[in-house]
Amino acid sequence: MSNSTVTQPAQPQKTLLSGLTRRFRQDFQTYTMIVALVAIWGYFAVATEGSYVSPQNISNLFRQMSVTSLMAAGMVLVIVTGNIDLSVGRLAGYVSVIVAYLQANTWTTVFPDQPALAAISSVIVGLSVGTLWGIAQGYIIAYLRVPAFIVTLGSLFILQGLVLLQTEGKTIPANQPVFSEIGQGYLPAELSWGLVAVIAAFLVFNMLNGRRNKRRYGFPLPALTVDVLKIAAYTVLLVVYVGVVNSYSIAPGIPYPVLLLALIAVVVTYVSNNTRFGRYAYAIGGNRDAARLSGISIKRNIFLIFVLMGFLCGVAGVVLASYVGYGTIGAGGGYELDVIASAILGGTSTLGGVGTIPGAMIGGLIMASLSTGLQMLNAPPALTYVIKGSVLVFAVLLDVYLKRNDS
Repeated sequence: MSNSTVTQPAQPQKTLLSGLTRRFRQDFQTYTMIVALVAIWGYFAVATEGSYVSPQNISNLFRQMSVTSLMAAGMVLVIVTGNIDLSVGRLAGYVSVIVAYLQANTWTTVFPDQPALAAISSVIVGLSVGTLWGIAQGYIIAYLRVPAFIVTLGSLFILQGLVLLQTEGKTIPANQPVFSEIGQGYLPAELSWGLVAVIAAFLVFNMLNGRRNKRRYGFPLPALTVDVLKIAAYTVLLVVYVGVVNSYSIAPGIPYPVLLLALIAVVVTYVSNNTRFGRYAYAIGGNRDAARLSGISIKRNIFLIFVLMGFLCGVAGVVLASYVGYGTIGAGGGYELDVIASAILGGTSTLGGVGTIPGAMIGGLIMASLSTGLQMLNAPPALTYVIKGSVLVFAVLLDVYLKRNDS
């Protein structure tokens, strides 16, 4: 008998490659958008002779995307369930006008020597207005069964009228002390680096905890190297970003709106991935009949999603008023288009059932990057709309192509 030698394949390497391949296929559209974002930044960096990637412009770019992306985080869940919200821009604009009015007229009389209390009161009112509007819309859509397109389109017109009534055609100042820090302030450079260390430690803890839970319940584990590489990539991006914004000599540090956006993105991501509320939203969008037969309360979940959308519009409106420093007759106009486009660019399917919050953040950054770059090149506004529309159509075509290949 002859002894035969069987060569065993390198199992760890095979597992790593298969894990990376599977991850790439699952998030192909998101990775495509990341490549597109890098290409956009590269082009504008060359076209502006480096000004586009200067610390000042990077700091301002992320601050500008925060208002749109705050609402895009909620829009993902709205679209995932097969609905749409056309009123988000005007609702944020109306909240900004209300907050500006309170800052300029009411609180200066009620709290003349307490700007912090005046700012807190304005924020509470702004968030309440957004949430109450979301409750009203959610009830009509979910329980009275009026199509979301019609309800939110009507809201858009109503809110536009309310903005005009509130402003009376005038600009309302909202640049009072303390309140202006919400949209224009910065986290000190030292604290910014400390925050990076905390986030990196949290990512490692979350990864280890997730792997332990998967092992406990018998779920398949991805290769450890895949998870380590993902955390390393996130950490490197954070370090690069903080290093750039800290080198902005006039105002070093992370802008407060970016911090707020990061916090809300993390919370909404956790809710969408790790709670019944989030999983039910994807189930409703994936197959409404199957979700209903499984005992999921479709009305209740859609209602809560629109309440969340209203709350996030309230947050965006407060940031908008603080960042711009005024409440104007055009507040929030056109934001709904950028919000919807951000969600779709980030991989949220127009067919429902698919979408991620991090993807929407990338989409929001792409929209802001295009606007900022074209403005720096003094491009006509018409060209900005043409390019944004073309990018959006391309994203939808890519989504339809991927769905067709998967089926």
